[in-house]
Amino acid sequence: MSELYAAVGMVEFTSIAAGIDGADRMIKSARVQPIFFKTICPGKFVAAVTGDVASVTSAVAAARERHPDTVVDWFVIANIHPEVVQGLAGVCPATDRKALGIIETFSAISVVMAADAAVKAANVHLVDVRIALALGGKGYILLTGDVTACEAAVEAGGAAVARLGLLVGKIVIANPSEEIFAQLG
Repeated sequence: MSELYAAVGMVEFTSIAAGIDGADRMIKSARVQPIFFKTICPGKFVAAVTGDVASVTSAVAAARERHPDTVVDWFVIANIHPEVVQGLAGVCPATDRKALGIIETFSAISVVMAADAAVKAANVHLVDVRIALALGGKGYILLTGDVTACEAAVEAGGAAVARLGLLVGKIVIANPSEEIFAQLG
């Protein structure tokens, strides 16, 4: 795994101003690189950084400590799957579309934890990773693979966020129509 993505940390803020300040604090407090800093619905802000585990952990802590009353959710994932990072960047290379797995979460950034657990659990590929853009603060992932692999991945990804009380739902469509893939991916 590339050292660039040894760890990924994200912090979701209820305030855009606090989020921008928190993102600045992340960059200034540790040796990390931004993946993205952006506004999300409904009027929140997400900061995502990458680097070595210690630096990412330090950066996330600095942002959380700066504006603790505005932090909705946060995490640090060590050894994140490269496909998840590609998904965050809007690049999902899945071309062999079979069954379709869907995981929907209540918080914007918890979907990244679900995606990482899902792609590590089974031989599946991400089709899309959506973080709260026109989603009312929720997130979802789409993944594809054989039916059995999608079932295992959706179960693992769903469990990763269910234990936090953040799972909206999870479904596997065994044989989705091409129109579904064309419209969603």
